[in-house]
Amino acid sequence: MGGGMVGVVGDVVVAGSGLPDAGLVRKWLDEAADAPADLPDEGYIALLGADGPELEELCRAADRLRRQAVGDVLTYAVNRNLDTAAVAGTGAPARARLTALVAEARELGATEICMQGPLPADTDDDYLALIETIAAAGPIHLHAFRVPELLDGAARRNLPLPDFLAAARAAGLGSVPGTAARILDDEVRARMLGGPDLPVRRWTEVIEAAHRAGLFSTSTMVYGHIETPAQQLAHLRLIAEIQDRTGGFHEFIAMPFTPGPVSPGVGALPGPTWRQTRAVHAVARLLLHGRIANIQAAWPKFGFDAALSLLRGGANDLGGLLLDGALAPDSFAEAGITLTTREVERAAHTLGRTVRQRTTGYADV
Repeated sequence: MGGGMVGVVGDVVVAGSGLPDAGLVRKWLDEAADAPADLPDEGYIALLGADGPELEELCRAADRLRRQAVGDVLTYAVNRNLDTAAVAGTGAPARARLTALVAEARELGATEICMQGPLPADTDDDYLALIETIAAAGPIHLHAFRVPELLDGAARRNLPLPDFLAAARAAGLGSVPGTAARILDDEVRARMLGGPDLPVRRWTEVIEAAHRAGLFSTSTMVYGHIETPAQQLAHLRLIAEIQDRTGGFHEFIAMPFTPGPVSPGVGALPGPTWRQTRAVHAVARLLLHGRIANIQAAWPKFGFDAALSLLRGGANDLGGLLLDGALAPDSFAEAGITLTTREVERAAHTLGRTVRQRTTGYADV
């Protein structure tokens, strides 16, 4: 459960605390100094259980790799999030409202609209039509539609998925969120959902099809619920394998599980510990080194001060400012949670880094 380990995994001898022996962690820290992305499974599993001085050393190692990969730069994007259902509607007023929201975001300096969530089942709206409306109100980068929404869009148009993805890119879609990945383990996904979930194989096929269509994406992991360290590792390894095949991931985001309603067969879950959060971010930096250069500290999930700590332990990007605007500021789930450029600049000064606004694809603005 969460960050604990039970029994023996490879040569990982588990102590009574549920964490690996400190000497074993130090052994794998030494190995990681020369081959951070090439440890065997037991090495990464031990590092995911790092605590105390060994956790501090793991985070320092991850920070050194961050500097090697991207330098002493703190990046951020200026974006606005929209929930698909909140802006859907085929009538002229609904389309005018969406156009106005995009125009306002541009006026406030946004370079990205991020839109997620499914269309309501009973709507006569269409994903491609929404893409076209936003593109016409641009220019602005549209980062939109998770794997289930891409499948829904293809089904609504009665199109093969590759044809739908090509049409979406032609209409103005620039990239897709690699969310809805949760933990890429079929048993975990079914238990968390309380029933059948989109199979890992299918999720992988869709995200790779998006990459082949010229749509890059984020990669994510929701951790700190019922998964084991071995399942966290398998998730990271699958992300790395996809990247080796497609090169389509431009960043990795570890997102903590947020306790909510009790799921059948799971019970109440507290979410990850801070120790686990730091270890997950640091191990992601090690394992993905040479594959995915950008590790995001998802400040809306952790809080701003905690995100700064993660930026000292392997992360290099702060994510988006999440502009609200005056028009329909409640049109997305994180409404009311925003950053200012001044806050980002203060963070960069605290970290001793240069601040740089980036595009969705990490180019300079």
